[in-house]
Amino acid sequence: MGDVRGGAGSDRDRRIGRRALLVGGLATAAGSAVLARGELARLWWRLPGVERPRVAGAVDFRGARWVAASPANYRRADRPDDYRVDRVVVHVTQGGYASAVKVFQDPAHGAAAHYVVDAGGAVTQLVRELDVAFHAGNRSFNERSVGIEHVGFVERASSFTPAMYASSARLTATVCARYGIPVDREHIIGHVEVPGTDHTDPGPHWDWDRYLELVRRAARA
Repeated sequence: MGDVRGGAGSDRDRRIGRRALLVGGLATAAGSAVLARGELARLWWRLPGVERPRVAGAVDFRGARWVAASPANYRRADRPDDYRVDRVVVHVTQGGYASAVKVFQDPAHGAAAHYVVDAGGAVTQLVRELDVAFHAGNRSFNERSVGIEHVGFVERASSFTPAMYASSARLTATVCARYGIPVDREHIIGHVEVPGTDHTDPGPHWDWDRYLELVRRAARA
């Protein structure tokens, strides 16, 4: 929320002063590695020109298609200010693209992921990364993670195409860079690894070694 104290001139001076301090802080942190990556990510979003407006159709991943999930399937938030984001959770839809989108738009479903990636590599965003999507089945993990669904079935190795792997890896690399998330198996996890859930995705056919290497390549690029 904006600062309502003082006149327009004093507001402007305060905003300029805060931005100057932030730029200086980023430069100092880059040179001395004083700030953690998560803190750098939080500062980065406050720099001029790096706004994430809540406007209709806005997406967080370039090239993604926006299809809004039902507001009943996520909670409005202001991450990473109110919740630190330090995980990516990999899901599998156990169905087709259309059915996945349909259930995420159904207020009775009670769940939605931030993204869906199809077999051809197309990315659809349904919930802003700012917000807490109900995707993990664990409140703490919902608050701290970005959820990515992959169209297919855990029992079918053919679901996981090269285009899907490559596109999802670029998406995950972007998310990791944005929030300072390490590219490793502690921070990029499957739904099956979320505590207190009974899900099995992404299943035995998901190639974690291949995926993490693609994420690392995308991060370097």
